[in-house]
Amino acid sequence: MLKRKATDKIKSWLDRKDKKCLVVQGARQTGKTYLIERFAESNFEEIVEINFKETPSAKAIFEGDLTVDRMVMALRFRYPDKKIIPGKTLIFLDEIQECEEAITSLKFWAIDNRYDVIASGSLLGIDYKRASSYPVGYVDYLKMYGLDFEEFLWGIGISEDMIEALKTFLKQKEPVPAAINEQMLLYYRQYIAIGGMPEVVQKYLDTKDYREVDAVQRNLLQGYLYDIAHYATAEEKVKAEKCYLTLAKQLLDKENHKFQYKEIEKGARAQKYYSSIEWLLRADMVHLSRYVTDIRYDLDDYARNDFFRAYTTDLSLLLAMKDFSLKQHIVEHTLTANSKGGIYECAVADALYKKGYTLYFYKNETTKKELDIILQKDGQIIPVEVKAGNTRANSMRTIMKKYENITTAYKFINGNIGVSEGGVVTLPLYMATFI
Repeated sequence: MLKRKATDKIKSWLDRKDKKCLVVQGARQTGKTYLIERFAESNFEEIVEINFKETPSAKAIFEGDLTVDRMVMALRFRYPDKKIIPGKTLIFLDEIQECEEAITSLKFWAIDNRYDVIASGSLLGIDYKRASSYPVGYVDYLKMYGLDFEEFLWGIGISEDMIEALKTFLKQKEPVPAAINEQMLLYYRQYIAIGGMPEVVQKYLDTKDYREVDAVQRNLLQGYLYDIAHYATAEEKVKAEKCYLTLAKQLLDKENHKFQYKEIEKGARAQKYYSSIEWLLRADMVHLSRYVTDIRYDLDDYARNDFFRAYTTDLSLLLAMKDFSLKQHIVEHTLTANSKGGIYECAVADALYKKGYTLYFYKNETTKKELDIILQKDGQIIPVEVKAGNTRANSMRTIMKKYENITTAYKFINGNIGVSEGGVVTLPLYMATFI
């Protein structure tokens, strides 16, 4: 069983006295159902699990009055072998987006507060019409992602002590011993080629065969395309699929990684395709980095919704859009300079997204100064540059001189830790997981 950070977050929810229902959100195949089932095995005497996609007839349980006593009675009639005892039974409503009444019921489970209820589902954000049924204020949310690099290290057997040592080097801004750093960079290249989708990582652990890994990645990509065909409106189906499948080209095959509609089809414009990007965003199939016109807090005040970079929500899906040979070049460290830039930027963006950061970027066409990624945390602006080699971050240095309130900046490289006089902290690529 792959160890996941989300397990501790669910345990923290369970231990709270004032807990509400928990809604576990996230893209499909990120391991939500498996994690909740294993958590229930360890923390409850029994689990009542309803998968509304697999058993649509179970929707009848939530027809009529949504009092907790009536719903519990209906559950006991449907599952006579279950005792359903407060504090000892977990009620797990999976693929809850398929049952609007079950979504509404979460309010009443939360008010009653006798039973522990976890709901889960992908594609929870794609239907605006259901917004009114969401029990705002009565649920706690947990967002699940594919495995990050730290979870991948757990999976391949790297000890907690070793990982804590890496974090210590980061905290103290001291170089990692060369042999360890080179090994971690190799592990990171393996992780980039594999991605973080649990089924893909498990296939790698079981076989160590990148061909097998590639086959699982492509099956997952087909599943995502099926979701577009199944859930998108007739107007959006073809457009959303075209947008999604162009992401690898947008991010890896050209120097300017800003999303360009002309890459979808000749003459394409935002007026035709932006609604499809919004659909993919609500479906947790992409995440966006928005362009900012100035580098000041609050970045949202300077962000433009019409200029953005669109990333897949996991590297497994991005790599499935490219030829198998790309994995070999990544792992063997034989990428061309241009390819490295795109791949490594996507990897760092993936790591920061999985840390919960909102991403922004900056480019001044007049001065030619640009920043790959900008973060903000606790009122502070943090510029981020990703370099294929260890070249100078000239744009970052110039911008830090102009904006004196920016005191910390990160440059991620295929190298080791270092600190410049200007306050730029140089870090190995894999350290993006730990900042």
